[in-house]
Amino acid sequence: MTIEIIPVPINKEIENDDKLADLILKAAPKIQDNDIFVVSQKIISKNEGRIVFLDTVIPSLLAVGIASEYQKDSRVVEAILSETKRIIRMKNGIIIVETKNGLVCANAGVDESNVVNGFATLLPKNPDESAEKLRNEISNKTGKKVAVLISDTFGRAFRMGQTDAAIGVSGINPLLDYRGKKDTFGKELKVTNIALADELCAAAELAKGKTLKHPVVIIRNYKFDESKGTAKSLIRPDDEDLFK
Repeated sequence: MTIEIIPVPINKEIENDDKLADLILKAAPKIQDNDIFVVSQKIISKNEGRIVFLDTVIPSLLAVGIASEYQKDSRVVEAILSETKRIIRMKNGIIIVETKNGLVCANAGVDESNVVNGFATLLPKNPDESAEKLRNEISNKTGKKVAVLISDTFGRAFRMGQTDAAIGVSGINPLLDYRGKKDTFGKELKVTNIALADELCAAAELAKGKTLKHPVVIIRNYKFDESKGTAKSLIRPDDEDLFK
């Protein structure tokens, strides 16, 4: 199997209520059945108006205290707290939280990069719904069966560096389950359950980059079955999580 990873350049600054599907299709090559669109969270957030003007944020006493301890902007800390279900750990200036959507990440995904000074972006309210909406629009406009993944950059416990992972999924099963199948020696696999959506997002990031203005990538020639799976399937249940 030879997989293509095709960057889709979008030079326009994405704004609230832009017709995102049209912008993507205008810049993309001719769409084929089974194309997988990997879309950066940042342009979804901008398109959905998930941007906060920091001068309008009034920090709470908790935000002021955390900001003072970790040399952060108290307005940014307040934005983080507003997106947070619970704080998991704070150390060395890093705030690890569980978001209201159940994601465990730094700063609740609140980010000041690739946005005008004085503003910060928040994660989409429901990334799975965002992926589903975009997939339906692309499918309706092209007549092709496609999948959409919304990706964001996450750190990893016990590993240096960051990698892209899926926070929104539509049209593809985010997990590739090998349990019950035989390995090359005929032994039954009992625990192997590949985070397929995360692997596709990580591969796409090689073509997206952070400074190349390629916020969308098409992965082509990867065979997958259409599925109603969502990114929520990638979140480990609390009773199986050894690190929270």
